[in-house]
Amino acid sequence: MGRKRVTMADVALAAGVSPTTVSLVLSGRGNELRISDAVQQRVHAVSDEMGYRPNIVSIGLSKGTTRTLGFVSDTVATSQLAGDLIKGALEAAREHGYMLFIGETEGDAASEQQLLDAMLDRQVDGIILASMFTRLRPLPPALEDVAAVLLNTLPLEPTTVPAVVPDEYAAGRAAARALLDAGHRQIHLVGAGPEAHAVSAGTVAGRERLSGIRDALAEEGLEPASGHVIRDWLPENGRRAVADLLTAFPAPGALLCFNDRLAFGAYQVLQEAGLRVPDDVSIVSFDDAPLAEWLEPGLSTFAIPHEALGRRSVELLLELVHAGQSGGPVGAPPGTVHRLDMPFLVRGSIAAAR
Repeated sequence: MGRKRVTMADVALAAGVSPTTVSLVLSGRGNELRISDAVQQRVHAVSDEMGYRPNIVSIGLSKGTTRTLGFVSDTVATSQLAGDLIKGALEAAREHGYMLFIGETEGDAASEQQLLDAMLDRQVDGIILASMFTRLRPLPPALEDVAAVLLNTLPLEPTTVPAVVPDEYAAGRAAARALLDAGHRQIHLVGAGPEAHAVSAGTVAGRERLSGIRDALAEEGLEPASGHVIRDWLPENGRRAVADLLTAFPAPGALLCFNDRLAFGAYQVLQEAGLRVPDDVSIVSFDDAPLAEWLEPGLSTFAIPHEALGRRSVELLLELVHAGQSGGPVGAPPGTVHRLDMPFLVRGSIAAAR
């Protein structure tokens, strides 16, 4: 059986004072209300000896806060690639004196509803709803009346809830710019078609990356030289797409892969074709997957700032929580989408165009 919880009444009985006196002493108001030093010392000594722990939830509720936040994700917690989302959120919460309750749904709507209800039943001050991959999703009704932030996901319909996502559009522009600055004018897309919006349905990152790429090329009067729409951005699909590309363009010059796994497949088929990266073909990609720096040569790629995303989501949520407690205005307009820069990790996969 578990140890019986020591209450304030237990401390008062053992110290020979009233529960009110114990409450005042342990809340730091003993001097203010002229409780003698001897009594204060006795209360503290008895409290420590008995192992008394204050009921933080009750104290918090009396002050309008429990100093706890909820973090509900689909597959973030069990994903190696996006684990830093939680790391950033945990560190930011701890720095501000908050605890983070974490739950994972594995994409099940019923599990998500149960987790949200459980966290709201425990009076969390706010909730972060996170996704492994940036996607559009409906806002659960449970979040309409609580401070909430969407992390790595965007609302399907207009909402007052803000979102924190990577700046995929800016990364797309910068990716194309890196190849243009190296003198490349024939840039082939692996993962999306050359036309506007030619990406797999529901791929938010792909759509925004493609938009940025096309805008950067358009500034130079260019269009993508070719493109391959790919539903699942996996190495084997990148391999097949680039193999098909080489039949039409034996010397493609530059590839812009829509994620690193596609680039892994591209590396393999280019090597088999006797083409060298970057001497014959330059490659730029996205995500900074763990193997990107171990390729030979290393893959130049735009990293998703997972830790910064997690940290920013907590900071933004606390702005909403504190604004709600004070009745003051929120720092940013409700529903704002906060886009964080994706760092460009330049390695050895880009060379000047021949």
